[in-house]
Amino acid sequence: MEKQIVTKLTKNFEEHVNKKDNLEFWFARDLQVLLGYTEWRNFLKAIERAKESCKSANQQISYHFADANKTIAMPKGATKEIKDYMLTRYACYLIAQNGDPRKQEIAFAQSYFAIQTRKQELIEERIALKERFETREKLIKSETELSKLIYERGVDEMGFGRIRSKGDNALFGGNDTKQIKQKFNIPKSRPLADFLPTVTIAAKNFATEITNFNVQKDNLQGENKITDEHIRNNTRIGGVLLEDNIVPEKLSQ
Repeated sequence: MEKQIVTKLTKNFEEHVNKKDNLEFWFARDLQVLLGYTEWRNFLKAIERAKESCKSANQQISYHFADANKTIAMPKGATKEIKDYMLTRYACYLIAQNGDPRKQEIAFAQSYFAIQTRKQELIEERIALKERFETREKLIKSETELSKLIYERGVDEMGFGRIRSKGDNALFGGNDTKQIKQKFNIPKSRPLADFLPTVTIAAKNFATEITNFNVQKDNLQGENKITDEHIRNNTRIGGVLLEDNIVPEKLSQ
């Protein structure tokens, strides 16, 4: 496809993107023209095929193909309601994939929306990675604080390791730190949290924060009492996860 045509088509597609509540969408009637369809009934066939593809991919059709009927003016002051859709980038991609491959516009759209979709995926991956990193940092701080607190109360570094492992045992359905590492093939020298999903890191952090608070509030002394407290908190947080069918010992990054 010649560079001038690509530049023109890119400009056309980007001029027709709409934005609402930080979401991008295209109106199907606009996309019909952009993809070189002169008749709505022919374009509607591509939309219906795209819906089937969406369903097959276990995606919610109503999210990607939202009804957006329009009322248009007719001669002599009359009006008429016409069918339209608000389409996500993914919906546009599926329509292009199910369109007439002989059309130059379709060939361009297949590439255009594939690239745009991948860009969005990369953005979402970066956001998720940033959130996970920030959650991991919070856990490091809360565990560092716990280490200081228990040292002040007569517990050494090995005792801290035992307390943390028994907390993991309570959170991970009876699997201590060593067993969870073996389960997920995590090197012995690496921290467990480096290989956990954000939700589990957050759970560990919340349980540790509660332990820190109660150790100070109740002035808990010695390994046994602090261990009991940490087990209790991890058990409670693990129970909250299980209520939402989140099983920590079955999740890995």
